[in-house]
Amino acid sequence: MAGPGAVYATADFDAIVVGAGAVGLACGRALAHRGLAVAVLEAEDAIGQGVSSRNSEVAHGGLYYPTGSLRARFCVAGRRLLYPFLDAHGVSYDKCGKLVVATEAGELARLEAIATQARINDVEGMRWLSAAEVHALEPELRAVAALLSPESGVFDSHGYMVALRGEIEGQGGVVVTGTPVLGVAPRDGGGFTVRTGGRDPYAVTTRLLVTAPGLSAQDVAARIEGFPPALIPQAHYGKGSYFALNGRAPFRRLVYPPPIPGALGVHYRRDLGGQARFGPDLEYVDAPDYRVDPARADGFYRYIRRFWPGLPDGALVPDYAGVRPKIHGPGEAQPDFRLDGPEVHGLPGLVTLFGIESPGLTSSLAIGEAVADLLGA
Repeated sequence: MAGPGAVYATADFDAIVVGAGAVGLACGRALAHRGLAVAVLEAEDAIGQGVSSRNSEVAHGGLYYPTGSLRARFCVAGRRLLYPFLDAHGVSYDKCGKLVVATEAGELARLEAIATQARINDVEGMRWLSAAEVHALEPELRAVAALLSPESGVFDSHGYMVALRGEIEGQGGVVVTGTPVLGVAPRDGGGFTVRTGGRDPYAVTTRLLVTAPGLSAQDVAARIEGFPPALIPQAHYGKGSYFALNGRAPFRRLVYPPPIPGALGVHYRRDLGGQARFGPDLEYVDAPDYRVDPARADGFYRYIRRFWPGLPDGALVPDYAGVRPKIHGPGEAQPDFRLDGPEVHGLPGLVTLFGIESPGLTSSLAIGEAVADLLGA
């Protein structure tokens, strides 16, 4: 692998990270803390404008993900790193806990399977609750049983990304916005030349390169000379709409029914400002689309009333939508995160990230450390 001890031609930076969302910034932070001169390049005019700005802002416990998967490992490790990081930087969060509910007896087996997976994944503090115990915690919640994940919560994702940027810059790195990557070419002496666009186009050289641009992952990989096209997964766009509640938040804790194929399903959260929100659902679209169709509220009412029968008519208001960078289509099994290093694609000094959707935000600090390890940093 191409690490700091390898022989390279002189370069402008030790490492460049493409993408200044939560995962890209976490990669930049990990590399900067290992003593590398780092630049993070972002196509948008501000950090965190893509996937990282349109999600649930949930710190996931790590309950659901398959045994031994990167999702399971990074979610638990990332969450354990996350709360101390937020404390150290004064970033707001609420470790409110999460209830995964069975609303009828037929869902109990699915709840038991989640409890088993949570134990395998080493998720701390999980508790099985009876209907009476659920009612004592959340009187308006309908459930025949529930799992309580006390380590789950919500946090200020933008404040988190600002703190990541601050750590990069505090280590002497730079985060440059309005700078799309137009092309990448390997250098004869090792490393890469990165051509950028934007208001001030330029070419910059680096020993190491990480691509973590979320929805643009496939497009950026295709701009790297010598990257095997067969290793670029097909991009799928999983749109998720959210609706806000016009009224008092009914629950303090996160509330999740059992997951649906390819997603965790429409869930409830009370954000840090006290606003109740529901979502996301899952709708595959041909291109990123951030409009919320008010007609989708009908499905939300039916779904939410399974666990909150008291939801009033007319109480849901279209809120916002996000798009997840999926690498599987409808009806296909959900694959693991992909962190492809030189042993996969054959380009020394390069790590490409694909399919980093939920729980990518929770996992981001752990992903950053794993990327730095892959690069030998």
